[in-house]
Amino acid sequence: MPVSSPECFDMCRMSRRKLIEVGGSGLLGLTLPQFLLARDAAGSLRGPEKSCIFIVLSGGPSHIDTFDPKPGAPPEIRGPYKPIATQTPGVQVSEMFPQLAKLTHRYCLLRSLSHGDAVHVSAAHTMLSGQPDGTRSNDSPFIGSLIAKFRPSTVNIPSYVWLHNMKTGTNKIPRYNSGLSRIGYAFAPLRIGYELDNPASPDFRVKAFDPPTGVSRRHISDRFRLLEQLESSETSVAASKAAARYQVFQERALELVTGSAARQAFDLSRESLRLRDRYGRHPLGQYTLMARRLIEGGVRLVTVTGWPGLAPGETKPTVTQVWDTHGMRYKGRDSMFGNGPFGMKWSLPRLDQAVSALLEDLAERGMLDDTLVVVVGEFGRTPRFDGNGKGRDHWPHCYTGLMAGAGIRGGSVYGASDRQGAHVVSGRPISQVDFGATMFYALGIPPATRYGPDGFAFRVSNGQPVYELFG
Repeated sequence: MPVSSPECFDMCRMSRRKLIEVGGSGLLGLTLPQFLLARDAAGSLRGPEKSCIFIVLSGGPSHIDTFDPKPGAPPEIRGPYKPIATQTPGVQVSEMFPQLAKLTHRYCLLRSLSHGDAVHVSAAHTMLSGQPDGTRSNDSPFIGSLIAKFRPSTVNIPSYVWLHNMKTGTNKIPRYNSGLSRIGYAFAPLRIGYELDNPASPDFRVKAFDPPTGVSRRHISDRFRLLEQLESSETSVAASKAAARYQVFQERALELVTGSAARQAFDLSRESLRLRDRYGRHPLGQYTLMARRLIEGGVRLVTVTGWPGLAPGETKPTVTQVWDTHGMRYKGRDSMFGNGPFGMKWSLPRLDQAVSALLEDLAERGMLDDTLVVVVGEFGRTPRFDGNGKGRDHWPHCYTGLMAGAGIRGGSVYGASDRQGAHVVSGRPISQVDFGATMFYALGIPPATRYGPDGFAFRVSNGQPVYELFG
């Protein structure tokens, strides 16, 4: 039942007074009980419960300097990083990934990702939505919103969480709430963290479940009990039935705001100091650990913005789109191979630390079989360095992504690029739409599933899953 349906509005009008609003901020005008009711009425699919941690490398990392090294290419292509052997015979990665090199049995490298959009905003939107209409006017919902609709959490916790705002300064990014007019605002992500307000800061605290300013949790409980008494005096049988149903969602809302379960899922102080150190005491590491806690707590999809934190010399974030490594227009520290905000010397070790810790942690806890891990950017980088000072420019025609868990066959590589890393020469070229379809398939949602205001206007995905990755 859509939140805009007559039945829903009848429920909202049945009370003699306005329903209490507990923690409604951030839910785009819905009160928390309405949000929970709308989510419950979405008509989720049945099947095995699987979840996803989606690590977004906004800006487009160089595939040649990370997961698809070209040691036989000339210097202007292969770059300064040497390839190293991995646990999987014949597979090499950059020397900047010593931990991930030991864990190739846990993941698959997709070296034939390919599309034709070299513009950050539209390419990133297509990556996040898995839909082909990746333009500035794209109104496709993000993958996380569709997961929240069709595979909602079975416990009282948000289904879709986004860790760290992708925008800093004048950075242009896709709309977080894209496509919600198609499925409802109840499926927007709960967003946590912005710039220095992140779990790497000692005083960080998730405030999403705080009651309204000036209202204590005890006061909220008292309001709820009073509302119960008012509703119990309704004489209409139909109204009483509707009230009984709506009361369930009021109780869930009260539990979210006054209870401890959701708060504890975000609380990294409950993890050992050793494990927090293993993930890395930087935003990317701590967010990735938080993502594991959230999945363990029942969240269905967690998007992690791959920001490694302040680079040496920074006092505030220059940009969170640190993977936009053009590079040669900067010198020394600020080159793409330097230790500055756009430097891979700074970002790659932190990515290696966080993702390797996540894969080990999920495996040790028996969670990897049911948790899809995705690490990808919106495109790769040009194989040849640009002589006009741009370094490696945007290159969507061939690049690499990583997938693990949820049935993905570890210790494997799908597809191959040519000797220069410019074009796909082996395996099927995997578009962003096919990549999204593969995610939906792994999470138990048939790409042909229909949705929309009328229930069938749109498909979840117009892509074709890469079935060869599974087994």
